[in-house]
Amino acid sequence: MQIVLCYPVAAKHIAQIQEIVPTATLIDAGQERVAEELLNADVFCGHPKVAVPWDAVATCGRLRWIQSSAAGLDHCLVPSIIESDILVTSASGVLADQVAEHALGLAIACTRRLPLFIAQQKNKEFVRRPTGDLTGATVGIVGLGGVGRRLVEVLEPFRVRILATDYFPVHKPPAVAFLGGPDTLSTVLEQADILFLCVPLTARTKGMIDARRIAGMKQGAILVNVARGQLVEEVALADALHSGHLAAAALDVTPAEPLPIESRLWTSPNILITPHVAGQSAHRIDAMTDFFCQNLSRYLLGTNLRNAVDKRLGFPEPQNLK
Repeated sequence: MQIVLCYPVAAKHIAQIQEIVPTATLIDAGQERVAEELLNADVFCGHPKVAVPWDAVATCGRLRWIQSSAAGLDHCLVPSIIESDILVTSASGVLADQVAEHALGLAIACTRRLPLFIAQQKNKEFVRRPTGDLTGATVGIVGLGGVGRRLVEVLEPFRVRILATDYFPVHKPPAVAFLGGPDTLSTVLEQADILFLCVPLTARTKGMIDARRIAGMKQGAILVNVARGQLVEEVALADALHSGHLAAAALDVTPAEPLPIESRLWTSPNILITPHVAGQSAHRIDAMTDFFCQNLSRYLLGTNLRNAVDKRLGFPEPQNLK
């Protein structure tokens, strides 16, 4: 068995994986060699951020399992992989603590207008201005997977009213006042003071927050996106910020990454942009390796894998989630 890795492992992580499969060949391909090494892989764990010949990988027929080191799967779910027999599992939930923490930080930064006060500090201006509140707000969460459910737990102490949508509107957490399917999105948008996007990027969700959806959002609402930038139409978001229809937006992800310098988002009022760092953690690689090793043990035993993805949907079904 040849296992190809494409996430920033150290020697201890390779040793940990090797202990599960002593006879396997492990290749730490990195981004530099992943495209060529994937053609000879039986198992792959990682997240390529470079062009990968997925069609050729599917055609050669050797690869049996992709364990993404990211929750999102838009990097690998091309038609040839979807149509193949290759198993795909996600990292949904592995970094939910960090992403939910970052989402909370972004929301509080917007309600308390921290970017404005930081700018004032740089200009040595001591001027009191109105702020908003997270406590007691109506919060919308689009996508109640690993991150969305952890976000519910993080938000609960703020005594918020939580409305959520999910492709599988089941197992409603007690703290959620309403959980509906994708067809209930308009209901959530028109009531939410703060809207969190936590859904994967798929053909169904790409551009889901367009001009029409933004117009249906509550006047003065705040949009927080910690999922994928292409969920939101860039021009529509910039227009809504410039017009004042949205009070603020906080983005850890942008339609293109890095965000081009000519993008209007850079100069839109009341926007906070972080460079896709929500999932960062000092323990990230340890947590990912632990999860991969657990799933690798299951794979070798022929038992069900955690976070097994329905490739046509683009994400795991609830019963498979970590």
